[in-house]
Formats: sequence, structure tokens, C-alpha cells
Amino acid sequence: MDRLIHTALNSLANLRDQRVVSAQNLANLAVPGFRRDLANEGSAHFIDASGSLTARAMQLERGQHGFSREAGPMDRTGDQMDLAIADRGFFYIQPKGGGAPALSRRADLQVGPGGVLQNGAGEALLGADLQPVVLPPFRSLEVDDLGQIVITPQDGAPGERLMVGTLGTVDPGDDLALTKSADGRVRTADGSPLPAPDQRPRILQGVREGSNVNATAELIDSIELQRTFELNLRMIQTAREVDEAGSALLRPPET
Repeated sequence: MDRLIHTALNSLANLRDQRVVSAQNLANLAVPGFRRDLANEGSAHFIDASGSLTARAMQLERGQHGFSREAGPMDRTGDQMDLAIADRGFFYIQPKGGGAPALSRRADLQVGPGGVLQNGAGEALLGADLQPVVLPPFRSLEVDDLGQIVITPQDGAPGERLMVGTLGTVDPGDDLALTKSADGRVRTADGSPLPAPDQRPRILQGVREGSNVNATAELIDSIELQRTFELNLRMIQTAREVDEAGSALLRPPET
């Protein structure tokens, strides 16, 4: 009977992790460019007791959490400071507070201290040279498909235009394993350096990409997880009742 209880408890532990992932996705539903987290894969393992395998099998997590690379909905805002990648690929960013460079789809831009180009999370966007993009004061800004930034200087002559940098982008391909690090930023799964910018992704100006989380699907998954959670609790309660009934049968009759 304890095997049934251990199996149910192991299932509850796995469900807990899946519910955390689902809650994380729903919490970031409105974050531009957020990539939907995926539940961790697992594999079955038999418990080794006293040098021999027992009949108790446990489902254990394997590897790191993945995320969906599907593009999110594109909202045409017309704002010159909103950028998006049309299909595949990422921008290079320098996370706020330091850390290794990472990849991101978020590009709701703003100009930070010192003219550093940042996204809405305060992360500096990096250029093709993997250095922060710094903009002088400008009246208007244009970004072409390749990420080249052209501005109209604030104090420039009429009709003067100046190219001030190129946004670094990359399409790493499906063969490169990516994961979200502990800080939530996208990096390589094995910790190796990110590939060099290849400028292959096509950039759209005046467009903001939303999160690729499907709210309806996540809510349905949350309901199913809750039902499965309650079913496992019922299994534990049933195992307890069966065990108590079996113990009662073994008790000697009362005189």
C-alpha cells in the first residue's frame, strides 16, 4: 500500500512544478516579447534500497526548463520606439544589474541615462559589436530591416541624417539549445558563449510583439492540473482507508 502512496506523492511533486510554470506564464501574459515557459521533461527511475532495486518507480525531472520559440501577436503601434522581429531570431541585451549578455525578443524602446538604448525592462540593447547602443539627442529615429539606426539630430541642419549604430540580432537555429537562466534571460543551455550576431532576423519598426502565452490554454491547463492534484489526494486518502481496513481484519476479535 505504501507504493501507491509514494506514487501519488511523487505525482503531486511533479504537479507542483507544472503549476509553478503555468503561474509564471500567466503572470507574464502582458510582458512584451515574453517567451512561454515549458514544463520540464522527466524520466522514470527505480529506487535503489540496500543495493537492490525496489518496485517503487519515481518520475524525476531531467535537464533544464525549455521555452516556446513561437512568435507572439504583433501589435502595430506606429511608435518609432517600438520594434519587433518579424519571425525568428533575437535581440542581444545586457541585463540590468550586470551579468553575461543574453537574448530577448522585447524591444519596447526608451532612452536611458547617458543615451543608452534600453527596452521596457531597463536592459541595454547591444549593437552588432555587442556593445550598448548609445544615441545622441534626436528628433526622429528610423530602424531598417537589418537593424541600422538612422536619426535626425536634435541640433542638426535641416535634412541632416546620421547613422549611429546597428542593433545586434541573431537567428540561432533550432539546433542550438537555449534555456532561461536563473535570472530569466535566454542563454545557451550548456553555458557556452552566445553565437555572434548574423543580422538575419528582419526587424519591424512601429510594431510591438506581445507575449506568446495563450491565456485560454494556460487557464484550461491550470484547471486540469488542479483536478489531477485533487485526484492524487483522493488516491492517498483511499490508500489510507484500505490500509486501515486491512489492519482491522488482522486484529484478533474482541472478547
